Amino acid sequence: MLTPTPLEELLDLAADVIGCDRRALPAGAAGSPFITLGGGLAQAVRLQARAGRQLGLAVDLAQLLGPAPLADVLARAVPVPAAVPGPPAGAGAGAGAVRALLPGQRAALAAERTAGAGAVCRVLSAELAGPLDAGALRRVLAALGARHEGLRTVFADAPHGPVRRVLAACAPPLVTLEAAGAGAGGGGDPVAAMHGYLAARARQLVGRPGRPPLVFALGRLAGGGHLLSFVYHDAVADSWSAALLWQELLADYDRAVHRRPLVRGLRPGPDTAGRAVVAARPGGLRAAGERAERLRGFPAAVDLAEGAPRPAVFDVRGERLHVGLDVRLRDAADATARRAGVPHGTVLLAAWALAVGRRAGLERLLVGCEVPRRATAALLGTPAPCSATVPVGCELEGGVDYFLRGVACAFSEALGCADLDSAELARELGVRPDRSRPVLTPVTFAARDELLPARVRAGDLSARFHHGHAGAVTADAALTVLRWREDPLLRLEFAPAVLSRSRAVRLAGELRGALAALTAASPHTPVEDLLPAPAGARDLALPLP
Repeated sequence: MLTPTPLEELLDLAADVIGCDRRALPAGAAGSPFITLGGGLAQAVRLQARAGRQLGLAVDLAQLLGPAPLADVLARAVPVPAAVPGPPAGAGAGAGAVRALLPGQRAALAAERTAGAGAVCRVLSAELAGPLDAGALRRVLAALGARHEGLRTVFADAPHGPVRRVLAACAPPLVTLEAAGAGAGGGGDPVAAMHGYLAARARQLVGRPGRPPLVFALGRLAGGGHLLSFVYHDAVADSWSAALLWQELLADYDRAVHRRPLVRGLRPGPDTAGRAVVAARPGGLRAAGERAERLRGFPAAVDLAEGAPRPAVFDVRGERLHVGLDVRLRDAADATARRAGVPHGTVLLAAWALAVGRRAGLERLLVGCEVPRRATAALLGTPAPCSATVPVGCELEGGVDYFLRGVACAFSEALGCADLDSAELARELGVRPDRSRPVLTPVTFAARDELLPARVRAGDLSARFHHGHAGAVTADAALTVLRWREDPLLRLEFAPAVLSRSRAVRLAGELRGALAALTAASPHTPVEDLLPAPAGARDLALPLP
């Protein structure tokens, strides 16, 4: 039997990650990029991590999402360099030892000092249907805390700035909310009411001195169901981490109720995983100056206030709208993505850029896109604040398919520079600090639909996920894809001090109109000729508190 070549092994991994026939993929990979073969950002991250873990090969994430044929990208894979060893446990890096902050933690704690706890607290909940075994749930939380040091990390002030310590043992706390939804608002929606209750108490829940800034909160819903909410600080986890923890929690719960052993082995912590990233990154970091050259000419500000004065200091208080899409529009977006050879997230990002560009009167603009910085298998399974918001240069020009491919290429370029410091990049671009607005990207986009399925079963429980809102924003307007395959749902968060609620509702309608126009147009229709958003679309955004 012939030994497979590294390229053949990588193609097998790619087929497994994408979910396609291993025998058919090599022919398509010879002439088509990863994204046209069914791969998106989440699949690319998993392929990169598995290639490092199983084959010892480093694959460039930005190239995976670029226009080059998949086979060419995989053929450029290089051996993963040996990781830089860290200090052994007990030599200054053990449990309880003082450690320097990770970059993401430093940014999150600084944001809390500037804008308050609401700006850095997140809520991701599971609506649970079926009988709940509270004892099994507590055992599962203890096992999660035992294997992930990020869940046992506490922060404290020191003479030279904040530091962190990892506790030797600390199970994530489980608090019970007695009738928390009663009188909490939410327009009759018990999940929204519970989220409102948690948002109002986020500081108390995650701000206990000497304890990790996270908590699980359990409340009862009508009909015997429960809402289990993970409330956490940005210094502990990012959206990828929260999804990872939910997947592990539900898998462990299934084991617990069936009397199977729980996974308790210690996983690599953020320090170990971070050293692996530095060692495994092909080609090293790109200079901020090089990236700045590619972004020169893009406006430093996107004005959505329509001439109204901005507050002297950016007001982080925020609101949200949920925007539902019918399945016909979802299917049209999927078909357009396949035709243009881009992920469906690119079509949504392009529609968002088009709607914002029209509103602001711009033909090119920067949109900040959330990307995971998880280049290794160790980081793939490590709860840590590893996400970054990178500026993507969107140019509203050319035919529809040309426009979509341009946005995909711009995203790929930005992804390759995800490790650049945003403040340093702003300085290179000559953008001066302005307390009245977010630096570089007052408009942002995030696709989180691939991180978690809409529903998961665990034991006799069925879990349906809901994203909460802590009442604060870090951008003028932020669009997030929450669900796509089942019951597609987008969320528009906005700063009322800049964008009134009525204008936000109009912008949500214009987004739907832009998406409908993009998906109805022929491949060569000039973007500037697309019809404006229909008036009826303005009432299709569903406002929630």
